[in-house]
Amino acid sequence: MGKAYAIMSGKGGVGKTTTAINLGAALKRFNEDVVLVDTNLTTPNIGVYFGAPVVPVSFNHFLQNKTDIEEAIYEHESGVKIIPSSLSLKDLKKVKLEKIKEASKKLKKISSHVIFDSAAGLGEEARKVLEAGDEVIVVANPNILSITDALKTIKLAEEFKKPVKGVIITRVKKSKTEMPLENIKEMLEVPILGVVPEDKAVEEALIRKNAVMYTKPRSKAAKAYREIAARLLGKRKISASFFERILSGLGLR
Repeated sequence: MGKAYAIMSGKGGVGKTTTAINLGAALKRFNEDVVLVDTNLTTPNIGVYFGAPVVPVSFNHFLQNKTDIEEAIYEHESGVKIIPSSLSLKDLKKVKLEKIKEASKKLKKISSHVIFDSAAGLGEEARKVLEAGDEVIVVANPNILSITDALKTIKLAEEFKKPVKGVIITRVKKSKTEMPLENIKEMLEVPILGVVPEDKAVEEALIRKNAVMYTKPRSKAAKAYREIAARLLGKRKISASFFERILSGLGLR
């Protein structure tokens, strides 16, 4: 039986979807089986990110009782399996959000890791994802507004009795105006799973319709997501030379 992670943020624009995608790709790099589900139904981005904005069968169809969840799974060239949601507003009609929990149960039987990219904020869509996840991973930026929203997300998870695996701090520029990690950890009272620096390689990956793990595997962002994935898997910190050998074997050096 696999494990389902609800990737959440108190507000949009913090890098939640980018984190969901690259965390999934990083887990795949460790030969883990991963299914990435776009549960941001109102503003879905995963299909667009991976170059599949329109698909014959989407997550919406499952939520409308029109298909089985297995029919909505697509495999990206990276090996990551994705379940995109529809960009069409008409496909928001008659969706049953309670079926997200059903999707979680079914997908955990066929995959080791199920990653739900939730809607931003703490509305009904996000709450249903929270119910469906086994653990919660919160994404935030190192500023007081974002961290305050992250705290609200953590408190909501506690109300739902869902364990918070930790927080991932993204878009870090190491400027004097950013909150120190010590202060963030003290305020949130959950582990910091990793710190992802602001990196142009992430934008370039979006243009190339792939995860930064594959477009720029030696970038700072890719390294950060690998380390987070290793932490989730309980692995020791992977040495740079080890990854150099992997990249060389894949012809990516």
